[in-house]
Amino acid sequence: MTVLSRRAFGTAATAAAASLLVGCSSGGDGVRVTGTAQPGTTTPPPPSASASTNTSAKSVRAVGRSAPVRLRIPAIGVDTPVMRLGLAADGSVEVPPVADHDLAGWYEHSPTPGMTGPSVILGHVTVGAYGDGVFHDLARLRRGERITARLENGTETEFTVTSLRTVAKADFPTEDVYGNVSRPELRLITCGGPRDANGYLDNVIVFAALTSSTRP
Repeated sequence: MTVLSRRAFGTAATAAAASLLVGCSSGGDGVRVTGTAQPGTTTPPPPSASASTNTSAKSVRAVGRSAPVRLRIPAIGVDTPVMRLGLAADGSVEVPPVADHDLAGWYEHSPTPGMTGPSVILGHVTVGAYGDGVFHDLARLRRGERITARLENGTETEFTVTSLRTVAKADFPTEDVYGNVSRPELRLITCGGPRDANGYLDNVIVFAALTSSTRP
């Protein structure tokens, strides 16, 4: 299953020049990202009309860049290390190895959690012979529930879920997921919905906004 997306993290002037493909396969990949992707900016982007899916969460000041090393989602029992995902030789975005079904992966060309912009973390939903993926229960999350990302520098960033969508690939909300935002936000992405011979038909996307940070 694939869904077409605009370049996630470039400047506004060049964002339409590249694209990402986010998908799920029936072969046990759980979630994969393919297509051409360009390294994005880590500077605060300008706000856009579709920047946030919800503005009710209390916004707090952005934190400095520091890679996430752990992700906790108490409502669905997730407490996992976070690996870095870069670009493969063919220009596609890496995903966690199938054997590492219990790991989430942060796309390192997106903002780190707590920076201004949409920080993107991917995880498998199922991985064939390896069983359930780390984001197997992601679709159970509800608005108001908490997500915590611990960063390399010891900072704890806490996000509050603002919305969750299960979308068909043809209806993937590209601008809402990858568009510029004026505050620190988080996107968790996996697969879901029904399956056919080619894999999962939908993507599950969690949108969350930073509501607190604790520095060491």
